[in-house]
Amino acid sequence: MTTTADASTASGSPGSPGLRRGYADTRFGQLHYAEQGTGPAVLLLHQTPRSHDEFREVQPLLARGRRVIAMDMLGFGMSAPVASPQTIEQIAQGAFALLDALGIRSAVVLGHHTGAAAGVEMAASARARVDALVLSSGPWTDAAYRESHAGGPGVDEAVTAEDGTHLVELWALRRPYYPAGRPDLLNRFVRDALAPGVDPAEGHKACARYVMEDRIPLVTAPVLVIGAEADPFALPDVARLQAHLVSARSVDVAFIEGGTIPLMEQKPEQVAQLVNDFLARLDLP
Repeated sequence: MTTTADASTASGSPGSPGLRRGYADTRFGQLHYAEQGTGPAVLLLHQTPRSHDEFREVQPLLARGRRVIAMDMLGFGMSAPVASPQTIEQIAQGAFALLDALGIRSAVVLGHHTGAAAGVEMAASARARVDALVLSSGPWTDAAYRESHAGGPGVDEAVTAEDGTHLVELWALRRPYYPAGRPDLLNRFVRDALAPGVDPAEGHKACARYVMEDRIPLVTAPVLVIGAEADPFALPDVARLQAHLVSARSVDVAFIEGGTIPLMEQKPEQVAQLVNDFLARLDLP
């Protein structure tokens, strides 16, 4: 059973008329989502430790003739929490559980950072359910990645302090990789990092546990790989992802100049243009 809030005020997102928020009952517990538009489904999967809010700007730009659903992934935002250790496989199953609860058989999947890893797993594990795949700043999580991240992610880890200095630490860890003059984006990150039940580092650890090299060759959907040119972590992985998508129906690659880690919020028009053009070229149901 799914309950949906009123569209007029539920979103809390200025400039997004028609956005509807709701909770879906699943075997994992309730999963929170925001949807906009009608038509073929597009599922948006955020980075760690964000929420559906990461897509606040880009969602309406994709919702012209489509039903665009931005979810709080399992373990994040206002969705059901899960115990550590979290896995990409678990996050992907949570996304399928939401689609099931909403009566959606298949969807285009767009994932950013951690969400991209979950998108790979969705497309690998249930090919008929992923019509097309957009990997934005996706990580390449092979053995070398797993070894280099074995001690922890090195980001979004701050021990709660009585004087609140952990809040400054969270901010400072992200600030070098966010666009100058946009403290509003860091505010949104910190809010999601402090959501009840969320471990800001656990999603990064889930990526470091994911054996992507065994899964990505199973992806058969058409793929668009988007690289943010000012994202030092994910940009080198664009070529690696492209090289390993050996079974995909097609692989398109595009770059966004000046794009940083919060690409969806920073450059929504450019992201939407690339995605809309990509989907327009495909012969989808």
